[in-house]
Amino acid sequence: MPVTEEVVTEALRPVQDPELHRSIVELGMVRRIDIALPRVTVAVDLTIAGCPLRAEIDRRVTEAVTALDGVEESVIEFGVMTDEQREALRRQLHGDPGATAGSTQAHGHAEGRAIPFADPDNRTRVILVASGKGGVGKSSVTTNLSVALAARGKQVAVVDADVWGFSIPRMLGVDRDPVIIDEMIVPPESHGVRCISMGFFVEENQPVIWRGPMLHKALEQFLTDVFWDDPDFLIVDLPPGTGDIALSLAQFLPRSELLVVTTPQPAAQKVAQRAAYMAHKVHITVSGVIENMSWFTGDDGKRYELFGSGGGAELAADLGVPLLVQVPLVPRLREGADVGLPIAAEPETEAAAIFAELAPKKRYRSELKIV
Repeated sequence: MPVTEEVVTEALRPVQDPELHRSIVELGMVRRIDIALPRVTVAVDLTIAGCPLRAEIDRRVTEAVTALDGVEESVIEFGVMTDEQREALRRQLHGDPGATAGSTQAHGHAEGRAIPFADPDNRTRVILVASGKGGVGKSSVTTNLSVALAARGKQVAVVDADVWGFSIPRMLGVDRDPVIIDEMIVPPESHGVRCISMGFFVEENQPVIWRGPMLHKALEQFLTDVFWDDPDFLIVDLPPGTGDIALSLAQFLPRSELLVVTTPQPAAQKVAQRAAYMAHKVHITVSGVIENMSWFTGDDGKRYELFGSGGGAELAADLGVPLLVQVPLVPRLREGADVGLPIAAEPETEAAAIFAELAPKKRYRSELKIV
């Protein structure tokens, strides 16, 4: 078959933009194709100047073009989309901010664009990860559960709603900021998980001193202005306790369910109850309990219950929900969180196997039982 512009276009159609996960042909990124065999030149318009994944796009286009018979060399000429092209792209992917806006907060609508995850027809399963207090490993559970789901082929998004103690980008090993295309925020991805966090918008060593309305608006933007692209799961890492953030998300995401993270310590279990009772007050289903730091296995192979035992089981029994898993205390889990290598990405470890066991539980939903 002779190499024509149509043949090259079809060869490029399976090539996806690595951030938008759409064909570069469908996105209008292929501006020109010049054929002078054995060389083919492709002009590609990047969505923004300084695109962080330019090298990956170059590699993908080169592989697709040089795979054609008769093509020995490909030349990629990069340009940048105009403002008009970016606006058209945003409309194509994300719609018009005012076109689907709702006016009723009870139906999960924000002030502008409707929150897609509140739509009864939306297929995304929304899971809130909560704890009564800090220090129980809630964020590491969120990170590793997300990575375990992605490893099973699921499309996973994470909202780091712990606006004062944001840590998800570091734990996931995210190495770049979100890309903004005509006010549409494209979240970065690591280990197959897309995430957004307050950590992208403030200096890491600066405190977030915001009142409730500002936090409410920031969370609204995380849910409406970010291009999530209809994921299978949206995992939300809540801040500890039962404050404004939890209440706002319950309003924004009425179809969500709650997982409660606690440690075996009875005192932690009592505090964790409050998060579960808050969910009941705002009509959020509590699906189960995850007990973290359940034991430490020494070099002698013996398990040591450093924080006591029974807290997770007792909390689950009190709430009338299942104790889903018990996660051991292992140095590798902490080390991975510090350097962006989640332990769930290492399937040979004991902790990774436990997160893998948790990930496929599609229907562990249960109604909260107040005792």
